[in-house]
Amino acid sequence: MSSNDIPASPSTPRSPGTDSPFRSEPTSRDEAPQYVLPLVVHIEKTAPPARTDALRTAARAVLVMLSDERSTGEGEWARVMRDWQDARIRKVVRRARGAEWRKASALPGITVTGESAEVRVFPPVPLDGWPKELAKLQVSGTDLDDPEPPAAPDRSGPVLWLNPELDMSAGKAMAQAGHGAQLAWWELSDTERKAWREAGFPLSVATAEAGSWRELTVSGLPVVQDAGFTEIAPGSCTVVADHPALRLG
Repeated sequence: MSSNDIPASPSTPRSPGTDSPFRSEPTSRDEAPQYVLPLVVHIEKTAPPARTDALRTAARAVLVMLSDERSTGEGEWARVMRDWQDARIRKVVRRARGAEWRKASALPGITVTGESAEVRVFPPVPLDGWPKELAKLQVSGTDLDDPEPPAAPDRSGPVLWLNPELDMSAGKAMAQAGHGAQLAWWELSDTERKAWREAGFPLSVATAEAGSWRELTVSGLPVVQDAGFTEIAPGSCTVVADHPALRLG
């Protein structure tokens, strides 16, 4: 469920920058201490969350962490958040239930709740320095489904479009949705960020139609490209972050 990916640069067409935090080739960012943003999804055997809601909740959790007052300015998490964003932008999604979830919930972090999903996001940790309560959680083996067809995305608000040609595990897709939300956040103005936060970070996650995917990737919107370390081929476009404030024309 880990992800280490390449966002597109702010130019059009969107190709990776020479020092992108997600670029697969070695860059100066590799010389910085490496951190990872842990996300833990609450999955009980008898009542697993719906897949689309888990993706949506994970994306919102990343935004909540980025905007929290503890992550900015002189906040208690600000330094590690800066160090994380100065290096590779890694995210790892793990699963927990029962006592595991209760122990994880006791650690400093933020729990974000969706319609059926709960995701707790934690301040970045060193790549090789996970807290023991999180290190022992499972990374793989999670298979989430949508018991009913998801509602159509609200195109009047932000939509994270998934590549229809890729088959990603739930954890991989959650990390990719988080990347997409983060790219949108980076490109918004302070006023636009404030409005999104005050609204509770509404967003939709949906798989794009095959015919519109290519248009989305060249539309000038932020695009996440995968570094190819897990599950899919290097350079694969995984998510387009379609925020109304970033749409051209």
